[in-house]
Amino acid sequence: MSDALAPSIEVDGATLPIIDLVIEAEGQLQRLPQIHRILLENVLRTAGEDAGRAKAAILNWLDTGSSEEEIPFLPNRVLMHDTTCGPALVDIAGMRSALAEAGGDPAALNPVVRVDVSTDHSLGVDFYAQQGAFGLNIAREYDRNAERYQFMKWATNTLSGFRVHPPGTGIMHTLNLERLATVVTTVEVDGKVWAVPDTMIGTDSHTPMINGIGVLGWGVGGLEAESVMFGMPVTLRVPDVVGVKLVGKLPSGVLATDLALTVTERLRRLDLQDKFVEFYGPGVSTLTAGDRAVIANMTPEFGGNSGYFPIDEQTILYLRQTGRSDSQVSLVEAYAHRTGLWFDPESDPTYTSTIEINLTGIEVSLAGPTRPQDRISAGNTRSALQKLKASLVPSHENKPADGAVAIAAITSCTNTSDPRLVVAAGLLARKARHFGLQPPYWVKTSLAPGSPTAERYLRRTNLLEDLEAIGFGIVGYGCTTCIGNSGPLPQTIVEAMEERSILPVAVLSGNRNFPGRVHPQLEAGFLASPPMVIAFALAGTVDIDILNDPLGFDANGKPVKLADLWPDGAEIDAALALSADRSDVDHAYEIAEASEAWSKLDAPTSVLFPWNDTSTYIRRPPFARLSDRERQQAFEATPLLVLGDDITTDHISPAGAIPKKSVAGGYLAARGEDPNDLNVYASRRGNWEAMVRGLFTNKTVRNKLAPDLPPGSTLHVPSATVMPLWDAAQAYRNAGENVVIIAGECYGMGSSRDWAAKGAALLGAKAVLAVSFERIHRSNLIGMGILPLRINQDGRGLNVCPGDKVFVDLDKSTLEPRSAIRVELRRATGEVEVLEARAALETEAEVETLRHGGILPMILDGCIRGRD
Repeated sequence: MSDALAPSIEVDGATLPIIDLVIEAEGQLQRLPQIHRILLENVLRTAGEDAGRAKAAILNWLDTGSSEEEIPFLPNRVLMHDTTCGPALVDIAGMRSALAEAGGDPAALNPVVRVDVSTDHSLGVDFYAQQGAFGLNIAREYDRNAERYQFMKWATNTLSGFRVHPPGTGIMHTLNLERLATVVTTVEVDGKVWAVPDTMIGTDSHTPMINGIGVLGWGVGGLEAESVMFGMPVTLRVPDVVGVKLVGKLPSGVLATDLALTVTERLRRLDLQDKFVEFYGPGVSTLTAGDRAVIANMTPEFGGNSGYFPIDEQTILYLRQTGRSDSQVSLVEAYAHRTGLWFDPESDPTYTSTIEINLTGIEVSLAGPTRPQDRISAGNTRSALQKLKASLVPSHENKPADGAVAIAAITSCTNTSDPRLVVAAGLLARKARHFGLQPPYWVKTSLAPGSPTAERYLRRTNLLEDLEAIGFGIVGYGCTTCIGNSGPLPQTIVEAMEERSILPVAVLSGNRNFPGRVHPQLEAGFLASPPMVIAFALAGTVDIDILNDPLGFDANGKPVKLADLWPDGAEIDAALALSADRSDVDHAYEIAEASEAWSKLDAPTSVLFPWNDTSTYIRRPPFARLSDRERQQAFEATPLLVLGDDITTDHISPAGAIPKKSVAGGYLAARGEDPNDLNVYASRRGNWEAMVRGLFTNKTVRNKLAPDLPPGSTLHVPSATVMPLWDAAQAYRNAGENVVIIAGECYGMGSSRDWAAKGAALLGAKAVLAVSFERIHRSNLIGMGILPLRINQDGRGLNVCPGDKVFVDLDKSTLEPRSAIRVELRRATGEVEVLEARAALETEAEVETLRHGGILPMILDGCIRGRD
């Protein structure tokens, strides 16, 4: 600690030391983005002997708005959910076993920062639009996932600082907003209690939602989170920051969702790879904390690391509304003012680059039908759908046709964390009920708010009754449809797809609509605000102009249009005023945390986890082992997969239902599982043998190594046989041959799931060659010891053919960030083409991770050598 730590603030009679950013920034604080101010505080407090160099790197960034200098970042806490904590816990359990076998102390492998886990990714919508659907879905969740939940309870029994929030407590990002985040917190340093910014990382790509209330945090893969758990800082280049200046004010009737989709559309046009985004300007002050959180949630969709909104009066108001104590609110306000973290709408910091968005021009919008950045005016769904099917066949005889809404889901933290949007949906439902409107029989409707708080304010205003009356009763508190746990499609839709080949769609208030994400059988989806989801549910189709065509007819046969139902800003504000009760959050969570079903789960208390060889959920992973330092030398490899652009982590490692006729389904059925209820891939992430068999099985994935290869398969060149990927990978491994994966732009976009990288490692991929990588997946590949290489052309441009080989001239001893690496494409014909390739390694820490063969070997090596 330096002498700069002497300054302090007074809060409720207590004197709390702080880092004086005003002094430390040497007169340049107002020029620094808010993000850099928080990073400056963090390095001065946690970087030890490296603090001076890191401080200089941050201040020198102002000269050009960019930097190649690396700084460490040590967050206060880690946030996970059940399907990312599961693989992480399997890794920890596996490393503890490996440590014990090597003669070490397994108890030494223990988190050194606070870890919270939300159990939100396993709830499915099996029951809906009926009394008791909530309880039935929760019961089914426990039936399917009891073994996984017992495993999570083992972790709470044996790991310190590790807390699991049980099923029913909501989505991790809503939990974070409403309950966990402090904005400013206190830590003990050398026996003194300091005031510091609340900083975090999360194992979900939508972690930046917390940026909406001024907390700096971003999404990482589970592997990087494991390193932080055990005391390693996140190492990053002093980040480029794109400033988004907001001016004007949203028109009445235009909602935060519409703005978030517009921001996503605009920012996706920029190169935001490894860049942070910060919002500034007078328009920021017109947005509520709920509005801001909706926008920040879409950070991975617009391609950035953050979507940061600074602390101001709206932050303070939100903290009060959600029941934070008066002393906590006072701490936040005093600290932010004293340290220069309080937002000034007239400030104009230095940014790497800037764009401006006028809120006044935002229109009611949707995004789709296959990507979240493809924003459209709400009335243009018909023409958007024609991108997938040029000639839409209209409905006849009250049967679903092309564009039929198969799923209408108010789901996801993205929009249901903002009470304003949920209340708007309730108001629209009330008016629809008044007119006697109902969704057609083929629409699967559901409401899954981000937390149990929503039930309280909806019931207080009687809006829950209105929602239930048109089929939007609460089915549970979890991610549900947004992450593919949508449950079965209505049988009518299934039959129409089989008999008439219709193209049905999902309309949801989520953040992603990639083909197959919401449901394996649905290729099209539209992202919309909660009230717009209901509007399309009432219409039953997207083959209309929702802004002008009738949604239905009242009892007198009079057409009812969207304008008759849509609530204006004054109506929403009035309903919010009636619903407000700051005690809701604490009471709702206290009841949910006291889950009887959770408390009854029995779990081991041993330091080592007792592996069960018959388990189909928890299997000891083969990659939690000591380092193999010879992995990353020059090698020749066979292309296992040749892929195109926009391959998402959903394409690589699906999260949704496991089909009984799939390779993974056959594996599970052979081990006694019910083939008609195999659960979802996300729940099987603790079983590497099941997960590896599901890789690249999304029906839209095309392996271009050979014509007409089925998803999840490849051509095994030596035998000229088409095989499932796992079988081919084993055949190459048994023959002593290496494999690589070749892809196009934005490889690994989407969710943070580390299984997309773990799967590649289990397939034996030594490297992934792609035109560009999404940040979290790139980090996960490195964490698994796989070399990410940027190339100028994808596999189609290279015309990779069966029998071609890739030679990577790698010398790990001279490897550097972004270094050029010679790559040869050795044709089966004997020709050799040299490719322009560069290591997609951004920091020396990533280089070191690769040299170790991945993060898990690094952690184990450190324990063996007696380091924390």
